[in-house]
Amino acid sequence: MTANISIIIPCFNEDDTIHLLLTALSEQTYPQKDMEIIIADGMSQDNTRSEIKRFKAKHADMNIRVIDNRIGNIPAALNTAIKAAKGNVFIRMDAHAIPQADYVERCVKALEEGIGDNVGGVWDIHPRNEKWIARSIAVAAAHPLGVGDAQYRFTNKSAYVDTVPFGAFKRELIDKIGPFDETLLSNEDYEFNTRIRESGGRIWLDPSIRSIYYARPNLEELSTQYWRYGFWKAQMLKRYPKTLRLRQALPPLFVLSLLVFAIAALLYPLAQWLMVGEVLLYSLVLMGVGIQVAVKEKQFSMLFGVPLAIATMHLNWGAGFIKGIFTRKSK
Repeated sequence: MTANISIIIPCFNEDDTIHLLLTALSEQTYPQKDMEIIIADGMSQDNTRSEIKRFKAKHADMNIRVIDNRIGNIPAALNTAIKAAKGNVFIRMDAHAIPQADYVERCVKALEEGIGDNVGGVWDIHPRNEKWIARSIAVAAAHPLGVGDAQYRFTNKSAYVDTVPFGAFKRELIDKIGPFDETLLSNEDYEFNTRIRESGGRIWLDPSIRSIYYARPNLEELSTQYWRYGFWKAQMLKRYPKTLRLRQALPPLFVLSLLVFAIAALLYPLAQWLMVGEVLLYSLVLMGVGIQVAVKEKQFSMLFGVPLAIATMHLNWGAGFIKGIFTRKSK
């Protein structure tokens, strides 16, 4: 049976990528007549809306709607889009992602076969531009040392997992577990998938379901992104402490150890040496990864860029997490 599909897209200031996403959706193997595209725009201040308008004018066969997300955050955008949607299957997408041509078809097939309650795939992470640091960040964002066991960033094996990005799920799931949590300004997907699992549902990751995801273009934006990830992960873990994973615990433990050693070093010389040893060991591991990637990619800049990117991810995620743990109220 053909499902009616609502593709829900949070969006804010994405005039450089929104046409790429819409083009990819126009090329889906799933029938256009059975899809609607709902873009919940957080009142973009660039040319996002005019880009969408131009695209709609050239693709009259596509059902594209833009609705206002005046609250502005991602979970509010998703919930606003869900309320406006008419489909019985939702596919969550980002405005800076590009699904492959059979993305919708594969998602719908997996749902109809009952493999999972939320179905998603793997990111092919691309740089935002061709600068050496942007290329390095894209590689780091898909490296196990940078992202731990977040399988949707690198795996080639299907499996039941904790979470997936850009998931596909039936409307009845929202009726069962509720909408996205609007008090979390990040980690809303993970929290949503946690409630699915706690209700007895399953999250299915299929690497044949693929999309291109554009990584942050520079270390400043990467720092902000991972600080936010860490902060809101801590807020989520206060509600679901049993969901803590080793990959999530290591960065804050590393940052905390550096802080403890730095303070202790004021009184105990041994602490200073322990801190130096820890930093040297960490640096050697990062440089080992940098050498490996630089040889594999045949790009000398990766020797320095990948370690810089991974360190930025770890330190900011860890610091944000610690800040989140000691912040009493989400804001």
